[in-house]
Amino acid sequence: MQSKYLVDVAMGRKPADMVVRGARWVCVQSGEILADTEIAIAGERIAYVGEDAEHTIGDETLIVEAEDRHAVPGLLDGHTHIESGMLTITQFVRAVLPHGTTGMFVDPHEMANIFGLDGVRMMVDEAALQPIHVWVQMPSCVPSAPGLETAGAKIGPHEVAQALSWPGIIGLGEMMNFPGVIAGDQRLHAEMAETRAARRVIGGHYASLDLGIPFHAYAAGGPEDDHEGTRLEDAVARVRQGMKVMMRLGSAWHDVAEQMRAVTELGLDSRHFILVTDDSHSGTLVHEGHMNRVVRHAIDLGLEPMAAIQMATLNTAEHFGVATEVGQIAPGRYADLLLVGDLSEFEVETVIAKGLVAVQEESILVDPPDFVYPAEVRRSIHLKRELNAEDFKLTVSNNGRVTANVIGVKENQALTEHLKVNLQPQDGLIEPDAAKDIAKVALVERHRGTGTVQLGLVRGFGLDPGCAVGSTVAHDSHHMLVVGTDDGNMARAANELARMGGGQIVLRNGEVIALVELPIAGLMSDDSAEEVARKAEGLLEAFRKCGCTLHNANMQLSLLALVVIPELRISDIGLVDVNRFEVVPLIDEAQ
Repeated sequence: MQSKYLVDVAMGRKPADMVVRGARWVCVQSGEILADTEIAIAGERIAYVGEDAEHTIGDETLIVEAEDRHAVPGLLDGHTHIESGMLTITQFVRAVLPHGTTGMFVDPHEMANIFGLDGVRMMVDEAALQPIHVWVQMPSCVPSAPGLETAGAKIGPHEVAQALSWPGIIGLGEMMNFPGVIAGDQRLHAEMAETRAARRVIGGHYASLDLGIPFHAYAAGGPEDDHEGTRLEDAVARVRQGMKVMMRLGSAWHDVAEQMRAVTELGLDSRHFILVTDDSHSGTLVHEGHMNRVVRHAIDLGLEPMAAIQMATLNTAEHFGVATEVGQIAPGRYADLLLVGDLSEFEVETVIAKGLVAVQEESILVDPPDFVYPAEVRRSIHLKRELNAEDFKLTVSNNGRVTANVIGVKENQALTEHLKVNLQPQDGLIEPDAAKDIAKVALVERHRGTGTVQLGLVRGFGLDPGCAVGSTVAHDSHHMLVVGTDDGNMARAANELARMGGGQIVLRNGEVIALVELPIAGLMSDDSAEEVARKAEGLLEAFRKCGCTLHNANMQLSLLALVVIPELRISDIGLVDVNRFEVVPLIDEAQ
């Protein structure tokens, strides 16, 4: 029995496999930092933490000298989407392990939107092979907005109930269809009922600025956390309604600073706040870090290091009901701990995961095994035919001035603006207008080969004439998105994405100047994070060569179809006003 073994090691009747000596114990459960601490590890778990573990040392015990460095619990990411890094779980783990991440709570709703329950099962199976903990949240909204988009698959209460019985499923993924919850949608409430019956956590996603009656109704529905807040008042409202505030610092979403004021200025209890990443690009993982980056950011904002670390360890573990397993350095828990020098700088020097020295001076010593996806996952792009320039022409019935509904991209935010822009058609066509930063956006259906191409307009990319950018990463239904200022280049971008099985691409004047191949579901690559980051950096440089100055332009592109975050998006059904949850015409009115 595991408990007897741990007791035997703690008593000195059996030797420990590893002893960490001379550490400054960051005891998140008590809020103390205790010097001269020794930690005895037996198998994958901690057997003893105290001033002297000499009695647990045997002839074969590995001694790790902490040399007065801080022993910190392994970091936990409470909400992330692996697919957003454009990496498989295996490659994602290889990227984040050197940064001190030893546990993640992942929602694979990207994969679910393409392959349904089978796609989730693949991710669960890959997660189980990792040298760190990867818990999977069962996607709740596939499609995210029924009637406003068509995904590649559907998930409902039956699938949720089935998945909740699998080992590795920790709860229900973010409930994005907040209007559906508020309106009493039976399918959504049945999914939450199945989750409550299984005593699992219901993830939230209230992407609205309205904190009145609709927000209170959403909280009453059952979501227990929320990562969509961006303002001080969002954080305060969520805590008061019994939710955990998940503050995200991803590659493109920087939502910690304003919400952190609820703790640093208003004095709200920090134990109800959780640090997360949500979406991290491979380049961010390679060059800036993962949860260690978020912890540093929180400390830089004036938060005490202990509170920041709690937000990335114990708070997360308690929220998901796994504090008896992870989130603190204490007997019986998994031996997941980091050796860190100065806590404010939070440079991770050593990572111990599941009782093994996994990383030493940034070198991975415990490598996860490769996972092989079935062949059909690499054949997920289905176009009815090859596209041409005619498919991307925007026609109107007359040449009088018109008012168009235009998607406005906002730097470093998931939110878009619903713009009203006056345009002058030429010969019955609406063309891009560089002076007004107006480009075309096309959503190409790619799951069933229907031939649907929905057209719209977008402002914010700043693309020069003759440019086109495209992506098969298109949250959440993951059709193909193309933005451009030239119809021929837009057609070529779409055809090239189909040929290579998915990815992201930039064309200028008929030439492909950058691409990232993502053959696994059109979302992920099984190349290393370094290789994907190198290609992604080339892609972003190509965006800049086309005149785009957005910080993470490819991620902003991928969100143009996210019909559950306000204000205006595009789907295979048409333009969607997310505030009203209805389809609106491209041309609003004639002038």
